[in-house]
Amino acid sequence: MAKKTDVTVEEKLRALYDLQLIDSRVDEIRNVRGELPLEVEDLEDEVAGLNTRLEKLDADLEVIDNDINDKKNLIEEAKAAIKRYTEQQKNVRNNREFNALSKEVEFQELEIELAEKQIKEHRAQIEQKNEVIDQTKGRLEERKKHLGHKKGELNEILAETEKEEKALIEKSKEFEQQIEERLVNAYKRIRTSVKNGLAVVPIERGASGGSFFTIPPQVIMEIAGRRKIITDEHSGRILVDEELAQEEREKMNELFASF
Repeated sequence: MAKKTDVTVEEKLRALYDLQLIDSRVDEIRNVRGELPLEVEDLEDEVAGLNTRLEKLDADLEVIDNDINDKKNLIEEAKAAIKRYTEQQKNVRNNREFNALSKEVEFQELEIELAEKQIKEHRAQIEQKNEVIDQTKGRLEERKKHLGHKKGELNEILAETEKEEKALIEKSKEFEQQIEERLVNAYKRIRTSVKNGLAVVPIERGASGGSFFTIPPQVIMEIAGRRKIITDEHSGRILVDEELAQEEREKMNELFASF
């Protein structure tokens, strides 16, 4: 193969347009996938978030259950203390001892009342959290089902296009190697700055492809001469003549069909 510096302008234009056709085909494949990969990723994040929420709710319930058990134990201990103090009151020697034991009984009764109130509040919290758990589980099942559907869609598209996309990306790299670095860099710079990633476009009905700005006949003749690389003054795109574009499209279509 001739050195990159030895190739003619026409060969450079053909190589650039071939590279554009390959990269545009990759763009088409990725457009078919559209937002599906992002949708799948968002759904996976949402499912993970719902699972984390359920884990936290379960942990909260465990803490509440433990607290209820603690309060029940406290009530049993208070009842035992009341029984003990009541028995002791039968053997007191004076009113001062009797009153002291009565205050202890009163204190334990208040402890029981407070613990029972807290148990009631905890049970209301459990009921509320169980409602949230049920809602979260319902949402989780719905999101999992939706995720499965979207993953199926994505996997189906990937199965159809992944092999071709990989082959095209390799071809794109091969074609880049055939073009001098200066032009490849210019091509990539234009491609990232224009609509639809079209950096190399043919003349169509007297205007550059994808543009409504007409090109002077003299410039169209220069483009057809293929003696220098000419860009559209409005968009910066590299321009090729329609005949060259048609020839390269036919050639590249045969290549695409082989994947």
